[in-house]
Order: sequence, then C-alpha cells, then structure tokens
Amino acid sequence: MTLEQQIAIALQTALKQLYNIDVEADPALVQPTRKGFTGDLTVVVFPWVKVARKSPDALGAEIGQQLKDSVEVIEDFNVVKGYLNLQIKESFWMELLDQESNNEGYGLQPTRDEAPVLIEYSSPNTNKPLHLGHIRNNLLGHSVSQILKACGHPVVQVNLVNDRGIHICKSMLAWLKYGNGETPESSGMKGDHLVGKYYVVFDQHYKQEQKELVEQGLTEDEAKDKAPLILEAREMLRKWEAGDKEVRELWAKMNGWVYAGFDQTYERLGIHFDKTYYESNTYLLGKSLVQEGLDKGAFYRHEDGSVRVDLTDEGLDEKVLLS
Repeated sequence: MTLEQQIAIALQTALKQLYNIDVEADPALVQPTRKGFTGDLTVVVFPWVKVARKSPDALGAEIGQQLKDSVEVIEDFNVVKGYLNLQIKESFWMELLDQESNNEGYGLQPTRDEAPVLIEYSSPNTNKPLHLGHIRNNLLGHSVSQILKACGHPVVQVNLVNDRGIHICKSMLAWLKYGNGETPESSGMKGDHLVGKYYVVFDQHYKQEQKELVEQGLTEDEAKDKAPLILEAREMLRKWEAGDKEVRELWAKMNGWVYAGFDQTYERLGIHFDKTYYESNTYLLGKSLVQEGLDKGAFYRHEDGSVRVDLTDEGLDEKVLLS
C-alpha cells in the first residue's frame, strides 16, 4: 500500500467520524505539496466545507489533527486557505530509499565491465592544515566519485599526499628551534594545525632575517637565498634525502600529528580514499626523470644547486624541479 493510499483511507475515516461525510478512499485526493509551501503531501478540504459547516482553515486543522493521530509517518501539518499540507517524517523517506536501494538498486546502474576511473582529490601538504580550498576539492572529488559509481563506473578514490620537500622541512626546523617540545596533546591543537603554526613561525623569522640582510647591503633575492634559516632548511632536506636517522624520526613524528588531524577532518566530511600515495615513496622516480632532463639539456642547475626549468618563453617563469 502506498503512502497516498494510507492517507486516503485515514481521510475517509476522519470525514466519517468527524462530520458523517461519506467519501471514497481515493489516493487522487492526496497530491504532492506545491512548491513554496511547507509539506510533502496536500489534501484540498474545500469540497467538504459546506457539509461540515466549518471554515476552510478550521476544517483543515481538525482533519489534519485526525490524520496526524492516525497515520504514524505524518510528522506535522499546516493549513493555508483550505489546503491541508502534511509533513512526512524523514525516517519514512530514508527507509523507503534503503528498501529501494537494497531490493531494486534504486537510482543505481549495475557496475560496468570496464577500466576503473581514478578520481584523485584532497592531495594536501603535511606542512599546514586543510584549508577551504581543500574542503572544496574534497567535496567535489567525493561527489564526482559517488555520481560515477551510481552510473555504474568502477571508481578508485585516490589521495596523493605531498609529505616531503623544503616546505615540510620549514615546519620541522621551526618546531625544533622554537617549539619547546609542544605537541598536539600539550597544546590542545589538532595535529595539522600545530604543524601549520610552525610553518608560519618559520616564515616570520625568515622574513626578519631577510630584512636584516637587506639592511646589510644584500639584494632581496640574495637575502632570500642566503638567510640562515633557509640554508638550515635546505641542509635538513639534504639530510632527509640521505636518510639521516634523527631527521627522519622527526619527520615521521610530525607527519603523524598531521595525518591524525587530517583524519579528523575527513571523518567529519564523511569522505574516504581507496588508496593513499605518499610523495616520499614516489619522489625517487621523479628525481631520476629530472636527472634525465638535466643530462639532455632540457633543465639546468642553478648556482644554489637546485635544478630548474626556464619557462619564460611560455609566459611563465623559472620553476624549481629539484632543490
């Protein structure tokens, strides 16, 4: 029995009990509520106004109360000029969707026998917390994944984490120099927020060092390259790449704080990933490709030791490929 049929039978009973009016239990008497009004289904009470000797609103209120008392899934009702609008409990719609989905695959297409579609999203850095742009991309990536799945496409949801590089070392170095052993537990901060805090601390001290060097006569570019903090950060990166035990342990500890913070955000958003890849596990492949480009003359080595590509002819600038 449909919901409209249930309400039609309850309406038939209400009219008979309240006003001794006989009507057929016709589901056509129950219509979808018009846009702009609060409700899910509507009963027009005008046909019984004269016989019941009630105003449209009074009649609607009495019938509405009777329907609410007798039909369990009716949450509430309102009457607008003779239109009795019934609000149906959310649990009814959720149960209906679950039944359709489980029994008939409601709204879903069978999975296609084809290559999976890879959807990569989130892809954060571990030197700062997830920001509004990440939230946007997370929700878009998750939504596209669910739409494709509903259309029958096999989907693999992937997160590529940028967990290494000079920017990571900046947070690590700042925490070593200025953190005084602060942890997420001691500070009460989410791990990703705590590590992001020290990325900002690094930048503050770095800018102060640049300012002092400029006052000593260096150009702004020279100050950026020769400030003690950036030199220390580059040295820390070299140690990380060489597998230095202390640097690697600090990196693992701080990244662990960040991942715990990320997981809290992902759980709140209701998203997940089938696979997570880390740049720390894949960068050696990229490094070998950069070396190949350097050997072939496509890239060049800067005086600071980094490998760069000059894209000025393309309307861009120099890009650092390997620091």
